[in-house]
Amino acid sequence: MEKFTLEDLRETMRSSAGIDEGVDLDGDIADVEFTDLGYDSLAVLELASQVQRRYGVRIPDEAVTEMPTPRKAVDFINQRLLGMEAPTT
Repeated sequence: MEKFTLEDLRETMRSSAGIDEGVDLDGDIADVEFTDLGYDSLAVLELASQVQRRYGVRIPDEAVTEMPTPRKAVDFINQRLLGMEAPTT
């Protein structure tokens, strides 16, 4: 995977527990706190677990505090993806 996008996160959010039925994930959610999207800390942990299963990006449980918004989550996941790349020789 080259880059994790907000759309990738939206897709994962739609299939994860915790989403409030009234939340429009197609809107401008990048800087909205997960709590305002109806996600409590357990739901964010489940979201991180889904990302790990789908994309192979390990997100430690304690890292969810570094991802309070979808934008921060995408940035964090992309940093992890960069760290997973094999060095070129």
